[in-house]
Amino acid sequence: MTKCGNICGNELRLSARKVETATPGRHGDGRGLFLYVKPSGARSWVLRYQVQGRRRDLGLGAYPEVSLAMARDRALEARRLIAEGGDPIAKKRQATHKTLRDAALELIESRRPGWKNAKHAAQWTSTLEAYVFPKIGEVQVAKVETSDVIATLAPIWSEKPETANRVRQRIEAVIDYASALGIRNGDNPARWRGHLDHLLPKPKKVRAVKHHPALPHAEIAEFMADLSERSGVAARALAFTILTAARSGETRGMTWAEVDLGAKLWTIPGVRMKAGKEHRVPLTGAVIALLGARQSDDALVFGSEAKAGKPISDMSMTAVLRRMGRDGITVHGFRSTFRDWAGETTGFPREVIEAALAHGIKDKAEAAYARSDLIDKRRKLMEAWTLVATAQRGEGTVVAFKI
Repeated sequence: MTKCGNICGNELRLSARKVETATPGRHGDGRGLFLYVKPSGARSWVLRYQVQGRRRDLGLGAYPEVSLAMARDRALEARRLIAEGGDPIAKKRQATHKTLRDAALELIESRRPGWKNAKHAAQWTSTLEAYVFPKIGEVQVAKVETSDVIATLAPIWSEKPETANRVRQRIEAVIDYASALGIRNGDNPARWRGHLDHLLPKPKKVRAVKHHPALPHAEIAEFMADLSERSGVAARALAFTILTAARSGETRGMTWAEVDLGAKLWTIPGVRMKAGKEHRVPLTGAVIALLGARQSDDALVFGSEAKAGKPISDMSMTAVLRRMGRDGITVHGFRSTFRDWAGETTGFPREVIEAALAHGIKDKAEAAYARSDLIDKRRKLMEAWTLVATAQRGEGTVVAFKI
């Protein structure tokens, strides 16, 4: 039997071909890493080492799921731990008891630096806490099975297909993370293709996707007249959002540094945009009037009246709609109102309308020619939209809001 120091060595290194054709027995790759081949042909990786005078054999996984390169990487990590005075087997036993909740929270933290928006981490956490943790959060991640995944998804698969599919994707990511850590083996029970697609109906076929309820564009002038009678920051923010065809989050996070009153332009930095690209919005006179008095660059344009330095809440504009008795429409739906009006009643080109909505162009050939953001043409479009929304009052006329 080979006598080892702290880490075994002196064995010949393997090659991918040798691993594939090795005969039954033990085959060394060097520094304590061995390939064990059973008479049945099954192959597995083992790292032999010593800790405090005791010889230890650490299983690194089965071939071909764990390739030669992967086995070497895992062996290297184990050796580093040994060099620091740790014991890979003890650590593995501890990690094997890691729950799905533990693995999920670790994954979120590991991904947090790469997410451009802090909201992603909050969304991951909230969906897992709502739909996953109560069901299988305390199950060891190494032992999660298909039945566990189905039991988690079934209650929401028909009722909330979009949400359910996101939940499935996040469970799959957590289990992939556990596999990458080496604390789980085998196929991912949350994978869709070739597995859950045989057990669950496709999300798109469960129920048609619901679009955000929108106000018919023929009613926009009447609506805006009613809205102008409302007081408060949220009412002004809602009017601003409608007249700029912006997303509510873009309005709520808007600072004065983004506003150029001289150029009548609002420039939203890429970090605040859904597509991650800077977006310029031309401002009409009626829109500028909604901004109020100019403040310092770091001040929010539509800051909360209750919490200084904080934006108005996500529900504040929705609350205005409810007070107006407009429960059947959403804030986001006004983007559809704008899109329907522009497409059905104007001659503006589609690319100008899509640019106003900060939509990417899916057609690659068309996108290749769309080098500019068409700001001059979009300014004319937004001026026309303001005239319609303010009942043809004219650009010089301002809708007076109760500030």
